[in-house]
Amino acid sequence: MIEQLIFALITIGIFIYFFYNIIKKNDTSYVSVIILQAIGLALNFFEALFNIKLNWIFMIIKYIIGILIPVVILVLEKYDIPLAEIIDITKANIYLKLGDNKKAKQALIHLVTKYPENYQGHKRLAEIYESEGGMRKAIDEYVQAIDIHKRDYDSYYKVAELLNGFDKKDEAAEMLTTLLKKKPEYYEASLLLGNILIEKEMYKDATNIYQEALRYNPANYDLYYNLGIAYTMLNDFENAKICYEKAADINHLLYNAKYSLAEIALIYKEIDEAQKYFMQVIEDEELGPDAYFELAKIELIKGNKDTAIQYANTAIDSNAKKIVPKIKNEPMFIPIMAKIAIPFNLENDIEKEEHEEINEKEIKAKEHLEKMFEITRQLGYSDVEMLNRNKSKKQETQEQKQTIEKDQKYREY
Repeated sequence: MIEQLIFALITIGIFIYFFYNIIKKNDTSYVSVIILQAIGLALNFFEALFNIKLNWIFMIIKYIIGILIPVVILVLEKYDIPLAEIIDITKANIYLKLGDNKKAKQALIHLVTKYPENYQGHKRLAEIYESEGGMRKAIDEYVQAIDIHKRDYDSYYKVAELLNGFDKKDEAAEMLTTLLKKKPEYYEASLLLGNILIEKEMYKDATNIYQEALRYNPANYDLYYNLGIAYTMLNDFENAKICYEKAADINHLLYNAKYSLAEIALIYKEIDEAQKYFMQVIEDEELGPDAYFELAKIELIKGNKDTAIQYANTAIDSNAKKIVPKIKNEPMFIPIMAKIAIPFNLENDIEKEEHEEINEKEIKAKEHLEKMFEITRQLGYSDVEMLNRNKSKKQETQEQKQTIEKDQKYREY
């Protein structure tokens, strides 16, 4: 009897508190809690009225719905987590599991309308809009989530990613720069910002971003590979080579880096090294035809016409539409053109499906290296060595200049 009396007093006290909140806040979310407590009180009253002892299952249910759940809700509210958020977020998650985005959005819109400063509501709503393709609405909701929770770095990144998708690269770069000031180790932000800078042809700035990111992710092949691309576009092939080598060492299946290393070797007339890398690249379905094409050119340089014909035909078999125009535009193949099996009608040739998509940035770097090889191909070995010496001398001069500038700043300090 004492246990029943104590239960009734605690439950009625909490009941009155929630009933007061319904009137004060005009929030019907508490009705469900009151109903649960009413069921618990009914069980307690039934037990006292008929002087019986409920079995342990009903006793557990009575305490859970009468006291435990209401107390948990009181604790959550103490930490500024309103019951409406719990209910609406729970409803939204259930609707999402059932695939009903419309009702999930309705629950979340109801929540953020009643509680405009509710972080979880805005964040979940943004994620739903994004999944549906409503990117502008998603950006608005992510921004509101950031305004409420300043350390929501993932939402910073999401906004930047979506802005970049809208081709608003300046705004995206600004968001990413702000994010990296707050969280410099955020790898995805560094990668995306570097990519944007490369697209804007701000290659030097891109190298700075990738180098800073490598301080926090020193074994990341993507960062080394992208840094190599930035150096490539700056015609700094020595540093590009170092970066591509590190990327390829970390990820042995990174054929794009190996292809770039082969092209750099060709630029410096390191034919055997170029051949070594191209022989590795032929394993890749997408870059394989290009690698065979380049191997054919190398064999022509070495004077091995029969091997060059074999490589050229293999390249055509792999992807005729891609390789035939390159062969026709390359004067080196004129002496062996009659022995190359060029299809009669390329329009009927089925183009091979790409195994791995090469993005625009990689295509641009690849074409740049191929173009530079064509430019340097007419140079003699002595000319290339002279270019290397001049470049090394220029780098030494720049390093000396930087050292002097640092010394001057130190003296001024």
